[in-house]
Formats: sequence, C-alpha cells, structure tokens
Amino acid sequence: MTEIDLNLLSPELAAYIRTLEQKIVKQQMQIQNLYEMLVNARKHTFGQSSEQSKYLSDSDQLNFFNEAEKEFNSGAAEPTEQTIQVAEYTRKEKRTKEELTESLPHYEIDCTLEGKDKICDLCGAELVCIGKEKVRSELVIIPQQMAVVDYFRSSYKCTACEKESGETVIQKAATPVPVMKKSMAAPATVAYVMQEKYENAVPLYRQERFRKSKGVELNRNTLANWVVRSSKWFEPMCEYLRNTLLQGDIVHADETEFQVLKEDGRTAAQKSRMWVFCSGKSEEKQLALYRYAPSRSGKVASEMLNEFTGYLQTDGYQGYNAVENVTHVGCWAHARRKWADCLPKNMQTDGSKAAQALELVKRLFTLEDIFKELPSEERKAKRAEQSKPVLDAYWSLVENINGNQGSNLEKAQTYSLNQRKTLDTFLLDGRIEMTNNRAERAVKPFVIGRKNFLFADTTRGADASARCYSVIETARMNNLDVYGYLLHLLTELPKFGEKPTHKQLESVMPWSLTLPAYCRKGNPIEMKDVVRT
Repeated sequence: MTEIDLNLLSPELAAYIRTLEQKIVKQQMQIQNLYEMLVNARKHTFGQSSEQSKYLSDSDQLNFFNEAEKEFNSGAAEPTEQTIQVAEYTRKEKRTKEELTESLPHYEIDCTLEGKDKICDLCGAELVCIGKEKVRSELVIIPQQMAVVDYFRSSYKCTACEKESGETVIQKAATPVPVMKKSMAAPATVAYVMQEKYENAVPLYRQERFRKSKGVELNRNTLANWVVRSSKWFEPMCEYLRNTLLQGDIVHADETEFQVLKEDGRTAAQKSRMWVFCSGKSEEKQLALYRYAPSRSGKVASEMLNEFTGYLQTDGYQGYNAVENVTHVGCWAHARRKWADCLPKNMQTDGSKAAQALELVKRLFTLEDIFKELPSEERKAKRAEQSKPVLDAYWSLVENINGNQGSNLEKAQTYSLNQRKTLDTFLLDGRIEMTNNRAERAVKPFVIGRKNFLFADTTRGADASARCYSVIETARMNNLDVYGYLLHLLTELPKFGEKPTHKQLESVMPWSLTLPAYCRKGNPIEMKDVVRT
C-alpha cells in the first residue's frame, strides 16, 4: 500500500487520520492480548503442563548466548531439543514384576504329588522328586478386616493385711491409655481413618459407606470427631517441628486456597488459606509444616518464621516480603512458566524474544541437572563458572524486550525484572535450589484432597487438617510407612500427656532411631502391634 504524505492534506484531515491510526494500533494490541488469553485458557485446560518449545534458530540474541557459552566451555556442543529434553525429563525404565513387589513378604507354595498320584502308572513304584520350577507369582490383597478388642482389668487384694488388720488392700492392673476418653476408637482405627482421608484423599462419607458395607455403622460425624479430637495430640509435635524448621538454613513456603464454612466474622463464600513450610533439601531433618489461616496476609508467614534468618524460597508472592531478616530466593519454574505462556502452540514463535528467553532458562535447568550430584561448594563454583554467563545473557535479553501493554510478553518480562534479585540468589549458595517445587509438592496432597472434601466445616476441622497433613507429609519425606507411624504416635503421645518433654517428643520424631520396625516401609504390622497390653 502506497504511504500517504499527510503534509499534503489539510491539518484537520491529517489530524483525523493520525487519530484513526492510533485507534487501529490500540485495537490491534487489544486483539493480540485477547487472542493470547484465549489460547492460554485452552492451553491450561487441555494442553500439557510442562514448558517445552523448539530450540531456537540463530538470531542476534542467541549469538550473544553462544558467546557466553564459549566463555565457560569452548568445546561444548550446542544443545538440541532432544538433548535438552532428555536431560530434563528422563523417562524411567519400566520395572519388572519382581522389582515392583520386592518390598513385600513372599510365601512359597509347593505344588506336590500326594497319595496315589505319586505312584508310577507303569510299574507301581513311588515317584521321586527331581526338582521344582517357578510357575507364576500372584499379588494377594486381603480386604480390610475389623474386630473388637475387649480389655479386662484384674483386681488384687492382700490377704495378709486383711487377716492382720481387717483392712482390705485392693490394687488394680494398669490399662493402656486410650487415644480418646469414653470412645471405642482404638489408635489403629484413628490412624486408618487419618491415613485414608489425608494421604489417600478418601473423604469421610466414602469411609462411612465402606464400613457400612462391612456391617459397621460409623457415621461421618463420628469419624470427624475422632480425627479432630485425636489430632490434638499432634499439637506439641507440630510446635517441635516448627522449632526444628527455624533452626535450619533453608525454608520453602507456599499457600493455597481453602474454604471454611463456619468462621467468626466471615461468610461461607470467603476463601481462607492453607500455608505450608518445608525444610530445604540439604537439611538433615526433613519436614513439612502446615498452618491454617483465614487470610493470605504476609503476617502469617512473618509470625511463623519470626526467628528464622536463613534463605526463604517462595513463588514471588509479595506477602512474603513481610518476613524480615531473611534472604529471599525466587523460583525459576515460575519464570519459565511465564515465558511458556507467551508461546501458544499454533503460533509461529521461532526466534521470538519469548522463545529465546525460554531457551536460556531451559539451559540453566540443564546445567543444574548436570550439577545436581555435586557437593554444595563445588555446585556453587560450577554455577559461577557456567550458569552465570547464561544468566547474564538472559538479563540482557529481558531488559530489551518491548511487549504490548497487558500482553503475556510484558507480564513475563515484568515478573522476571521484579524478581531479578531473588532469582539471582541461587548463585550465592550451592545448597539453594532453583525452584520452589519442594513447597509446591507438599501443597499438592492437600490440593488433591480438597477436590474430594471441598471444604472444612469449622476452623477446628481446618486446624486438625493442618496438624494431620504436617505429620503425614513429614513421615512421607522421611520414607516412613504412614499408617504405621500414625499408629505409633497415637499410641505413645497419649502416654506423655498434654505437655510432653523435649526428650519424649524427640523419641517419636520421624528421624528417631528408636521407632518400632513397623514404622518403616516394608515391615508388615502384626496384631501384637495393634493390640496393646
């Protein structure tokens, strides 16, 4: 189209045309933003969750990246799409049936000849066994079994005192401390209800229905009461976990929505929050601590971590800035996701600024995968040598992006620039991870469970859920059998009373060396472990 010289037109007409041009540009930007929103909505609903793209063709910015790469390794080959994906997403080899069941007890059944079948049809002599062969293996699962344990207490008297003084001295045998007074619930029963609800995401109404099918009438209100009342024993333990968390050097934090129907001063529709705080991967004692709060205010994190002075890694939510005296660490997974949102599947994006930024981020992750088995000090040195040049190329690119206002490109750029200081923090310490995935993984079981039980009725139930999730996820992080560990806690903690000592609490922690064998995976629970004497 031939360009019109506006100087040849009247001032009024020229001004009118300029106004129309500005409107067209603005409308084009709006159309582009709306298209991005539509594509990304479809992507989040139906597409893959991972951020993947083609490796980029040469461009000015990519050449800049290659120059940085030469600085730290002149002989390094340029990575391809295949090598990057293999490095980041290596598919595990399929396990054999024997490997899948190696932790289970095995019982050998010998199929032999007996009686007349053991007599030779030709001569009548007895057949002699010359060997045996394995025919097949079967996985046997016995459905849940229920029983009632009746405790009887014997009474004793001293006949000598009775004969001499005429007074009868009576002494009664001690009985196991119940997990709840005036309740039929055994520790084993409560442990099973908790495990089903919080680890397996089976809501109480389904548990009610299952038990009814087995001839046991236990309504969901009773089950809920058992969970809430029994979880009170976990309160001192959760405080112990918090103190352990504060003594570490790295904490990961995240939060997610949670709805509580009956809460003072709030409507049923208002959203509350379930917070989670995790120890760093390098910490000797691994734990996850959940905390319910009616708001997303940074005050919650500040109160939880008011004595912590290490590294705090989060997703970039500004509320965490309320936590003082810590070094804030950003999450590169979130930065990567922002760039991936700029690359709709059906659009030509090769060589675009977003694609270049994404591939630089992916290069950082590829290097991190290479360094993951190194000691922390050596990992720090490798990051300074190899990751830092890539990071410099990334920031040079991001600083010079001009995205449409409100577009995903602008949002991705703004996120990275606002988080620049925290995103660079992983260079300071080899123990720091590049992502906040530890906290996000800890939140995931709660999110899965929420899809089934949807909400809590009261704050008591929400607090009970936080305590149970804390115990269960901490047990999982320490590779314990969740049911066995819950059984042990609900048996031992009532013995300690409401104010257990530091020594008593330490004895039941997931890292305690004195835990019974059935708390460890692969050790079946026997009836003697359940029936207490």
